[in-house]
Amino acid sequence: MITFGGKLILLDIEGTVSPLAFVHDVMFPYARQRAGGYLQTHWGSAVIGQIARDAGVSAFATPAEAEAAVHRLMDADAKVTGLKQLQGMIWEEAFRNGELRSRIFDDVPRALADWCQKGCEIRIYSSGSVHAQKLFFAHTKRGDLSVQFSGFYDTTTGSKRETASYTAIAADCGLPADQILFVSDLVEELNAARNAGMMTALALRPGNKPAPAHDHPAIASFSDIALA
Repeated sequence: MITFGGKLILLDIEGTVSPLAFVHDVMFPYARQRAGGYLQTHWGSAVIGQIARDAGVSAFATPAEAEAAVHRLMDADAKVTGLKQLQGMIWEEAFRNGELRSRIFDDVPRALADWCQKGCEIRIYSSGSVHAQKLFFAHTKRGDLSVQFSGFYDTTTGSKRETASYTAIAADCGLPADQILFVSDLVEELNAARNAGMMTALALRPGNKPAPAHDHPAIASFSDIALA
């Protein structure tokens, strides 16, 4: 149990709000299987140019070449803007037609509602695009939770392992960093947030990878966060 007396809770998604298995075993394969068709249908769109830059080339000659680059980026689990935008666009149709419904941990809906009721602001910082984040929370198996959040951040803000990203988020929120609690399953991200002055908590969720040595407070459920 940890006590937080600040103003805002900043949450990661994978391994914190949602099981890693849902993201890696359901959402990522879904986007991978449909990337080729999407690229061919939307050939010439701005996202393809961004993917080329992510892949370190000036342009792609064919949709097949672009698809191969997307697969390489996915294999490397690259946290790059173009790939995340493409995944979000592919997931949008699936969420809207009901083919995908986000899976979240059971304690999440009640905690979000409780924090909001007590006047604590909640925002998301994930490597997935802001567009994908909004879709994710609007189409969960527990209903539309997107209204609980007042802000979303992705890799356009910066790397989640860079202190400057968290400094920028605190500035955007209009809060001193020590009034923000960041919750994630990755110690490297928590280190960066703490270096920016934020409070931190390590999420110990089922299916998460073992954490390296660290000195962050750990929680197994959002009910382990008590608002002061």
